[in-house]
Amino acid sequence: MSKKPTAAEATNPSAAPSEESSQHIWLAGLGAMAKAQSQGTKAFEALIADGLAMQRKTQLAAQEKISEATEKLSHLAKDFGQQTTGRIDRLEHLFEDRVARALPRLGIPSMADLEALSERVAQLEAQLAKASKTAPAAKTAKVSAKVAAKAPKTSGQTAVVAKTRPAAKKTR
Repeated sequence: MSKKPTAAEATNPSAAPSEESSQHIWLAGLGAMAKAQSQGTKAFEALIADGLAMQRKTQLAAQEKISEATEKLSHLAKDFGQQTTGRIDRLEHLFEDRVARALPRLGIPSMADLEALSERVAQLEAQLAKASKTAPAAKTAKVSAKVAAKAPKTSGQTAVVAKTRPAAKKTR
């Protein structure tokens, strides 16, 4: 006949292997401790060296990432500045055009109108200056012709023209 398992074996069929595995873990821990005590400072110094190497690698990687991010941000800022400048320029031209269209409606002359007026004034001043230079000579010639016509014709005598004085103003 077959043998029936006992109650302890039925509830925990792997009791023997788990005790053996926990025993192995305990022995491994004791072995690691013994090894650490024997190698002690050498292992500690090796861990410090490994830690320093890892720290340097991570710092270099972080610095590279920071420089890449800084470069990207500077390019973005530059592009943003150019776009903003372009938009401001367009807005400024739009404003100037609208003001230029509104000024004539209000009766205010434009810059071209003022320049044309300045040129016209300069032309008129030049004509006036030219006329004033030729006018005294023409006037003098007319006056001497009139005097010569009114003067009695005598042989060899020159006529003397008397100057008249304006009437004196009354003073109180």
